[in-house]
Amino acid sequence: MNYTYMLECGDGSIYTGWTNDIEKRLASHRSGSGAKYTRGRGPLRLVYLEVLESRSEAMHREAYIKRMSRIEKQALIRISDWKEHLAEWHLEGLRVTGGAAD
Repeated sequence: MNYTYMLECGDGSIYTGWTNDIEKRLASHRSGSGAKYTRGRGPLRLVYLEVLESRSEAMHREAYIKRMSRIEKQALIRISDWKEHLAEWHLEGLRVTGGAAD
């Protein structure tokens, strides 16, 4: 599986990325070895997650979301029901709220 995700940074900005291992990627963001943009902008909070079949789809979705305005991203986050799908994606243990890059 491939994932497109958004993190809300401690300064209120939104980071968008993609990965094929969401748990590993969030751990790298938490440790400061993730994206340069997120370093020093903690705490980070996972606010959006989308599962896609292919790497190409995830990358295209990331690019599409990055072109959205902040208001459009916030609307997508608000209306999304992604948390309800964590069990079907076998990500039940994924932390999604709280402190550092959940």
